[in-house]
Amino acid sequence: MIQYVIIGAGPAGVVAAETLRKEDPEASIIVVGDEMEPPYSRMAIPYFLANKIRPSGTHLRASPTHYQKLGIELKNVRVTRVDGAAKIITLEDDTTLEYDKLLIAAGSRPATPPIIGIDLPHVHACWTLENARKIVTLAKPNTNVVLMGAGFIGCIILEALAFRGVNLTVIEMGDRMVPRMMNDKAGNLIKSWCVKKGVAVRTSTKATAITSAGVELESGEDLPAELVISATGVTPNISFLRGSKIKTDQGVLVDRSMQTQIADIYAAGDVAQGKDFSTGNYSVQAIQPTATEHGRIAALNMAGKNVQHQGSVNMNVLDTLGLISSSFGLWMGEDGGDSVELYRPQDFKYINLQFRKDVLIGASAVGLTQHIGVLRGLIQSELQLGSWKDKLMIDPTRIMEAYIANTAKYHFT
Repeated sequence: MIQYVIIGAGPAGVVAAETLRKEDPEASIIVVGDEMEPPYSRMAIPYFLANKIRPSGTHLRASPTHYQKLGIELKNVRVTRVDGAAKIITLEDDTTLEYDKLLIAAGSRPATPPIIGIDLPHVHACWTLENARKIVTLAKPNTNVVLMGAGFIGCIILEALAFRGVNLTVIEMGDRMVPRMMNDKAGNLIKSWCVKKGVAVRTSTKATAITSAGVELESGEDLPAELVISATGVTPNISFLRGSKIKTDQGVLVDRSMQTQIADIYAAGDVAQGKDFSTGNYSVQAIQPTATEHGRIAALNMAGKNVQHQGSVNMNVLDTLGLISSSFGLWMGEDGGDSVELYRPQDFKYINLQFRKDVLIGASAVGLTQHIGVLRGLIQSELQLGSWKDKLMIDPTRIMEAYIANTAKYHFT
C-alpha cells in the first residue's frame, strides 16, 4: 500500500489529500500540520475578528469527522527535516515518517520587519487563529490600534478592526494602498474611501520603532497604540528544507506537474514557485485559489496521472469597508501594449484594461463588481477581441458586451 505524506494542513494540503483519496481509495494519507488546530482558512480569520463567525467557522471542512471518514490521518506537529534519499521526514518530537510520495504544502509565514520593539507583547501578526484570539482580547472599542501594512492582507484585517470600533491608524511604506495589486489612481481611491469611513491612513510612511506606548514614525511623530498589528507581507516556509537538496529560490522550484527535481517530492501553494499564466515565468503566488489549484494538480500527478499545470492567473478581489476592488493578470501592463482607463473619483469608480494587440492580458477595477468574472475569463481564455478592442478603448465598461459577443462567435462559428 502506497503512503502519501503531505506537509501542510492549509487549502493546498487539504485539497491534495481529498484528491488523492478519490484517486487512490486504498492508500495511506497523512497530513502533517504545525498548529494545534483543525485545518482552517487564513482568509476566514478576519470574519472571526469581526465577530461574524466562531473559530470553527474558519475550518476548511465543517464536519469534525470529515477527515476520519475519508481515512485521512491528521498530525499536529512541526516538520524539521526532509531526507529525500531515504524518503523520511523528521518531526519536532524526534519521531520520523516514511513516505512513498511527499507533498510540501507548508505555506508561508508573516515577514518580520526589522523594527525595534517588534517583539513586544502588544505586537501581533494576524496570521494564525492563535494570533486572532490574542487580538480579539486587545481590540476593544476605542482602543488605539496601529496596523502596519496596507497590502492585500492588511486591508482585509483593516475591515475587521474597523468593525470592532477601534481607533485605527494604518501606515504603509508605499505611496498608495495595496501597491502590489493597484496603480496610483486605484490605490489612492481606496485610501480616500477608508479616510471617508473614519480610518486614518498614512502612505509613504515608515515605522522606526515600537514602544509600550505606541509607534514612532520616521518623521519623528509618535502614534499612540495599545495594540500594533504587523501585516507587512509573507515569506514561504522553506527554512526546514535546508540540507534536503530540494532546489529552492523564492519558494520550492517545481515543474509543470508540481514535482521538484527530486523524484516523488512535489510542492504546492504558498511555498511553491509555480508557473504564472500571464508571464510564463515561475513565481510564488500566495493566494488561496492558486493554493487549491496547485494541490489538486500535484495530487493527480502523485497518483499517477499526467496533468500539466497551465499556470495560475494572478488575481485578487478585495472588500475594503464595502468598496470592492480587483486585479487580474498583468494589471500593470507590458511594454508596447495598449491600455485604457476610466476614472471617476467622485463616485469611487475605476477600471483599467491592458492589452497585447487585441487580447486582454490584465485588468484592475474599483467599485465595479459586475466585471470581475468576465475580466478573469477573458484573460484566461486569451480571446482575440478583434473590433471589440477598439470599442473598449473608447468605453472600457462595455467589457461584458465584448465577452458575450466574442464567446458567442466561438460557439456559433
